Amino acid sequence: MMDRQMRLDQTQAPIYEAIERFRKMRVVPFDVPGHKRGRGNPELTKFLGEQCVSVDVNSMKPLDNLCHPISVIREAENLAADAFGAAHAFLMVGGTTSSVQSMVLTACKRGDEIILPRNVHRSVINALVLCGAIPVYVNSDVDKRLGISLGMKREQVAKAIEQHPNAVAILVNNPTYYGVCSDLKAIVEMAHAAGMLCLADEAHGTHFYFGDDLPVSAMEAGADMASVSMHKSGGSLTQSSFLLAGPNVQEGYIRQIINLTQTTSGSYLLMSSLDISRRNLAMRGKRIFKQVCDMAEYAREEINAVGGYYAFGRELINGDSIFDFDPIKLSVHTLDIGMAGIEVYDALRDDYDIQIEFGDLGNILAYLSIGDRPQDLERLVSALAEIRRRYQKDHTGMLTQEYIDPEVIVSPQEAFYAEKISLPIMETEGKICSEFVMCYPPGIPILAPGEKITKNILKYIEYAKEKGCNMTGPEDPDILKLNVLK
Repeated sequence: MMDRQMRLDQTQAPIYEAIERFRKMRVVPFDVPGHKRGRGNPELTKFLGEQCVSVDVNSMKPLDNLCHPISVIREAENLAADAFGAAHAFLMVGGTTSSVQSMVLTACKRGDEIILPRNVHRSVINALVLCGAIPVYVNSDVDKRLGISLGMKREQVAKAIEQHPNAVAILVNNPTYYGVCSDLKAIVEMAHAAGMLCLADEAHGTHFYFGDDLPVSAMEAGADMASVSMHKSGGSLTQSSFLLAGPNVQEGYIRQIINLTQTTSGSYLLMSSLDISRRNLAMRGKRIFKQVCDMAEYAREEINAVGGYYAFGRELINGDSIFDFDPIKLSVHTLDIGMAGIEVYDALRDDYDIQIEFGDLGNILAYLSIGDRPQDLERLVSALAEIRRRYQKDHTGMLTQEYIDPEVIVSPQEAFYAEKISLPIMETEGKICSEFVMCYPPGIPILAPGEKITKNILKYIEYAKEKGCNMTGPEDPDILKLNVLK
């Protein structure tokens, strides 16, 4: 990653500094929240600590207002834009879900087409349900050994643009949950040449902005908007995120879109965590993420030396569907020891007190970030070696594929709001689904509203339930029934 000149003083943290000043003023609260700096809820204060609840405050003049920032929040957003190389940045307190949805809602309205890969997070398709845009899916290639979907090929994107010239935007995962990156710069150029916006879901790419020898970030590639999960690899509190925008998207309109769905009572705990974490990465990010990359590489080497597992990395790069690979992602293929990823996930938690990010049918992901330590990785490697020794078996007959090409029959919005009936799941083959079915994490839908239910999909769902995947989405919590169109 090339050096980027920051123009503002990144040692500042205006929201955090304003809250510290406010706390010293000993203001008597006759506003919300009702716990009144924790005094009204002693159990909560004991659990979280007095310092924490004392700064859980409401918007007021000294602290600005997230819906219409003019002072310290505005300053924090300007600092974030500067640190990330964006024209504009917005503090998001509804997680990257709200950031992704605001990004899509800014670009699309009812009836517009948007080009995107099918292996998107459910928040993208949720946004299509809300606005009525029509998905044009680029069905990515699948690595047959690993069973994971890859990035969008340049040829696939060009073909989608040719066949859908009136599409308004192209959305790209940068990277996927597993660390796979598409050729983002080329896709940005193709989008702009066709008069389309390029949007990036960078839920797992915060560190791309603060490190050397990492894949290109969305803003550096010239994308128009990007959703960045600071709470993942960036170190802020859960549910805090940034929405970044380039110069070609109107700042005021983005703010209006955000305010359609984001709370009017923005949490100062979340906002100050974004402020402090941005400062930390701007000042120390390169050194921090160099250490994380080194730890990930060490872990890959050690896991592969165990045998049976395959901790995959940059050797997969092919210049197109795997244009680049995020070296921080510790993705491990498990099927060769005869265990589904979710089974290894469960064994690590239940037997070794190790909580990893997720396991699917063939892989696990251990999420590395700024808080990890070498000794913790050594414990993970040792546990994986012992799991192999204790549980290894023949893998014949195990399902491998993480992704099944969808058959989109109607738009997500039309299917979601259509009249529907509930049927036993095994009686739904050939019907059109009106709800989501997914394993969470990673939150990539197996079925989304408007898609045809096939025998392969039902087989996948049944197998995933049998292996213990955390299935979510349908109205029926036991996923014994599905809602389908009448």
